[in-house]
Amino acid sequence: MLNAIFWGIIQGLTEFLPVSSSGHLVLIPALFDQEAPDLATSAMLHLGTLGAVLVYYRSDIARMAKFDRPARRLITLILIGSIPAAVLGLAFEDRVEDLISEPVTVAYFLIGLGVVLIGTTLLRVGDRRTEDIGPLDTVLIGLAQALALIPGISRSGSTITAGMLRGMDRAEAARFAFLLGIPVIAGAGLLQMLEVISAGESIPVEVWVGMITAGLTGYAAIAVLLRLLTRVGLAPFGIYCIAFGAISIIAL
Repeated sequence: MLNAIFWGIIQGLTEFLPVSSSGHLVLIPALFDQEAPDLATSAMLHLGTLGAVLVYYRSDIARMAKFDRPARRLITLILIGSIPAAVLGLAFEDRVEDLISEPVTVAYFLIGLGVVLIGTTLLRVGDRRTEDIGPLDTVLIGLAQALALIPGISRSGSTITAGMLRGMDRAEAARFAFLLGIPVIAGAGLLQMLEVISAGESIPVEVWVGMITAGLTGYAAIAVLLRLLTRVGLAPFGIYCIAFGAISIIAL
């Protein structure tokens, strides 16, 4: 039970804070000689964080459900932005899985992510909103999201950075990044769940607790990130990524 709660907290925090959930799920077991979450736990944790973003952005989800013209436009942009991650994920699935067994390489990617996040302090703060971006903006942000297939690269960090590069306001870049992440998080969780079902595995009670923990922690992480973005930007997360990556390389 404690193990499930632990992984729920890690998944909930790192899925939305720009510090790479996949990187932490590789480095923490390597550093502390722990077992990584099994397939059933990983699937449920993804579904927990999916619930967090759906609840937090429930007003946006409700507006999209109306399927009027603005809603159709936003849905179309999200679908367009999801294509790069889907295509590249299928094309490089084997290589990405190989990286999971290379924690030192993951740590270097985490340091690279930190450098990029600190570099966002050099960007001019834009004022574009989600309603102002077009297909080209979405493709570029989607390509940034696809980079997060690499363990050690944060999905939220890369997509928020890409949104800022396209002139978006920090909070709006985060909002679109999280909405864009819904198909990816849902796809990852559902695909893993299908593997669990096909393998005939059961889901113990403690895994459900881990899912709820991930959802609650993820909801809090989104709220904290949005507040910090408007005040200090992404640089503090970049410093953390560099420090954790460097410590991991030395330790490993």
